[in-house]
Amino acid sequence: MENVNQEKQVQTINKFTKIQLIVTIACIILGTILHFIYEWSGNNIVIASFSAVNESVWEHLKLAFFPMLIASIFEYFILKDISNNFIEAKAIGIFSAISFIVITFFTYTGILGVNFLIIDILIFVVSIILGEWISYKLMKQKNESTKLSIILGSAIITVLLICFVVFTYNPPEVNLFRDPTSGEYGIEK
Repeated sequence: MENVNQEKQVQTINKFTKIQLIVTIACIILGTILHFIYEWSGNNIVIASFSAVNESVWEHLKLAFFPMLIASIFEYFILKDISNNFIEAKAIGIFSAISFIVITFFTYTGILGVNFLIIDILIFVVSIILGEWISYKLMKQKNESTKLSIILGSAIITVLLICFVVFTYNPPEVNLFRDPTSGEYGIEK
């Protein structure tokens, strides 16, 4: 009986690992596509809500947030019976990914005084890997969700989603939202 339980546990971990690897790669690919899709769409106002509309750091956070959110929706239906803390783990993973981008970008550009495309791309890729890894590690812990933790995880995702949409069209005039190439904020007029 113990061998059967151990084998089942190994199969569960292998399933988690494979899914997280596929999701990580898919998020990197989708995030890369989202960098260009607004322009490809002829500057479609609806597409602007979830894709980068300029070169600001804020707009680049969408490239991590939306692919991870979309992947999480699909993952939920696969992993909901295996993970006891899916929503919280994903919320923390997504928040970690976008926080990593902000902290790392502003730290390195603050030190060097300039940004480099290759470093920016690496930050994006590492942020996705980090966010998905954190989610994976938290889900493997099998902590039981509480009603409060589910509500908080859902609230984090909902607030971020609302902010990404609202600030696309009405961004605050602070450096996080400023397009360094045009000096504009949000969608160019």
